[in-house]
Amino acid sequence: MGITKTELFNKRQNKIASYAKALGHPARIAILEYVLKRKACICGDLVEELGLAQATISQHLKALKDVGILQGTIEGPSICYCINKKTWNEIEGYFVPFLSQVPESGNSC
Repeated sequence: MGITKTELFNKRQNKIASYAKALGHPARIAILEYVLKRKACICGDLVEELGLAQATISQHLKALKDVGILQGTIEGPSICYCINKKTWNEIEGYFVPFLSQVPESGNSC
């Protein structure tokens, strides 16, 4: 049996790619900005704020929750979403060093 493509790369590379994929849609960035501003929200809040269909918002929330960026707690018939600080800090820990690798002297090509 062969190896999967992700097995060709180290843990750090796979984590950065996973987070980048989850962050790779403008609606998800808008959702995160809204949640960061409000501290927490429910899906209905996002539908009103962003003007996207409830099913679309739910898909994006699931993608963000699947990688741990968001966490949700059940409040009656709704789920209240907030930033998972542990994951948020982990993302920062992966992305800051990665993005700061560019030489300060400009282009090298």
